[in-house]
Amino acid sequence: VHLVESGGGLAQAGDSLKVSCAASGSIYSIYVMGWFRRAPGKDREFVGGTVWNADVTRYADSVKGRFTFSKDNVKNTVYLQINNLKPEDTGVYYCAADEGSSYHFIADSPRDYDWWGQGIQVTVSS
Repeated sequence: VHLVESGGGLAQAGDSLKVSCAASGSIYSIYVMGWFRRAPGKDREFVGGTVWNADVTRYADSVKGRFTFSKDNVKNTVYLQINNLKPEDTGVYYCAADEGSSYHFIADSPRDYDWWGQGIQVTVSS
């Protein structure tokens, strides 16, 4: 599975931004698509995830209400919409794919994910 993020960049606080993650290769292996971010000087943080072929999502408490996941299974692409951007949203955003271990379970540990995108920078100025 090959994952490629796009759509990051520089934004101002209060703006909205959408990050895409296009999957290719052995798509059938994907059960969950997760999103993580790494803020400067911090560990990689789980943002949330979505089950690839079901309407099941999970959001980290820190982003609920501002982050929204969506997907286009025809395009094999998942999207992360961030509204009301805050400077603390600054970081490198990664999408990741998990083969899955339990029904509708969305893991929050990076160790549970099998494939990763290269990451894309999101910078929010105040």
